[in-house]
Amino acid sequence: MRRPQLDIQLKTPEQIEKMRAAGLVVAAALQRMREAVAPGVSTADLDAIAESVIRGAGAVPSFKGYHGFPASICSSVNEQVVHAIPAPDQVLREGDLISIDCGAVLDGWHGDAAITVGVGAVDPALLRMAEVAEDAMWAGIAAAARGAANGRGRLTDISHAVEKAVRKGGRYGIVDGYGGHGIGTEMHQDPHVLNHGRPGRGPRLVPGIALAIEPMITMGSPRTVELADGWTVATRDGSVAAHVEHSMALLEDGVWVLTAPDGGRARLGDLVTGRQPAGSPAL
Repeated sequence: MRRPQLDIQLKTPEQIEKMRAAGLVVAAALQRMREAVAPGVSTADLDAIAESVIRGAGAVPSFKGYHGFPASICSSVNEQVVHAIPAPDQVLREGDLISIDCGAVLDGWHGDAAITVGVGAVDPALLRMAEVAEDAMWAGIAAAARGAANGRGRLTDISHAVEKAVRKGGRYGIVDGYGGHGIGTEMHQDPHVLNHGRPGRGPRLVPGIALAIEPMITMGSPRTVELADGWTVATRDGSVAAHVEHSMALLEDGVWVLTAPDGGRARLGDLVTGRQPAGSPAL
């Protein structure tokens, strides 16, 4: 079933269960890469880990071949914001900050998530920026859950909550032109989810909507430039960036963070659907 105008795909609870299975594959791949991040490791090494985990679970990397993208992850280091292509000669160094974006499709349904990880000893200010981005992502997810529960939620409530959390966290640039999106039988679907804006606008937040929420913030200007490879987006001023993401779905009794091993329980508590058992073990 699809909503008119924006062509928003509404999922049944059974379809959301399938998305959860894809989300857990993504979560497992990201955890393995998080553990592998260290000085001397190349972004191609991380890509190989992701592909192994995803295919080992019977899934397929969503990114590989998507509009010609050549890898299973996006591995954006320091001033790179999103969409950087892994390479054997991009070797991580002490003090780097890397954002790893990963997607998988299982049984026709997609999962998509991203983490930002420090390499060795990292400037605490950079780690703080990554923490602010993560807090903002969870604020956006919580806003979606509350809006669906009270029946008054609109899409830009998420955008406003993300922006408010970033502004509360410090003086960071919020990257414009890139943001979250609908997700389901395709990796990118309507609607686009901005990381800033006034609340109370856009489509209603109703059960069956599945979205990827993904703040991208910088230590400096929010302006970006696309590099010559046609994929990598970097900050125009060279400032370091952070990018985090979770896929989530709204059900009648709450939200399910499909790419979080605990379904979002630790951060969202009772806002999480009963379909995610309390106390579910982490990966």
